[in-house]
Amino acid sequence: MTEPREGTAGAADFIETAVRAARAAGAIIARDFGSPTAVRFKGRTNPVTETDLRAEETILSAIRARHPSHDILTEEAQQAAKGSPYLWIVDPMDGTTNFTHGYPFVCVSVALYREGEPLAGVVYDPLRDELFLAGRGTGATANGAPIRVSLVDSFEGSLLCTGFPYRLREEPRDNFRNFEGLSLRAQGVRRDGSAALDLCYVAAGRLDGFWERELKPWDTAAAVLILREAGGRVTDYAGGEFSPFMAEIVATNGRIHDEMLAVLSPGLQ
Repeated sequence: MTEPREGTAGAADFIETAVRAARAAGAIIARDFGSPTAVRFKGRTNPVTETDLRAEETILSAIRARHPSHDILTEEAQQAAKGSPYLWIVDPMDGTTNFTHGYPFVCVSVALYREGEPLAGVVYDPLRDELFLAGRGTGATANGAPIRVSLVDSFEGSLLCTGFPYRLREEPRDNFRNFEGLSLRAQGVRRDGSAALDLCYVAAGRLDGFWERELKPWDTAAAVLILREAGGRVTDYAGGEFSPFMAEIVATNGRIHDEMLAVLSPGLQ
């Protein structure tokens, strides 16, 4: 198969592939929701289900059918490198713990990067049938409608979100001090259990900021592009440039970013 060249036609093809893959995996999640099967643990509190594996294989098949030479990095299968400049970064189900408990906050995340630069990002919530989408330089949408970050510029009026690592009991930088410090300054803080959806909610203006440590590339690769295309700002805890291959993230509407960093930076790590 001849690979499409990057450009308008190529970008459209990449986005179509990502959307098809995410929706197909989402259909599996929606079908199985409420009745998880064959739950096992990769760590003390890190579950994986048959639904994760079926969703992942569906995404891999969809990508390989259209872009067989591309590299793919996924949460469960990890990466088989072919030396391609194109890298798909996939989370077949972000929010597996939620899924196993019947808590309806899960999504599929599919991103494409070329030589380290994002080209396309799709995050699909199959339980609400809500699809967040962005291409580089084309803006961000939710179910086809443009989205933008919030206009909240008062930190005490902001609604934030965070997460805690699966290795919470072993990780000395446990986030509790950050949670306390930001909770005392913001209007509210939530903890929903899916970093990809949390970031998309910042992009859509439903949340004003998000922070977390111990994340993996598949947690953030698609949603960070969506957030940036929606006008948001993303850095590490020190305010430096963010990459999905970094383990810490601060993501906001841009207006409260520096105030968040001021709380996170001075040793509340």
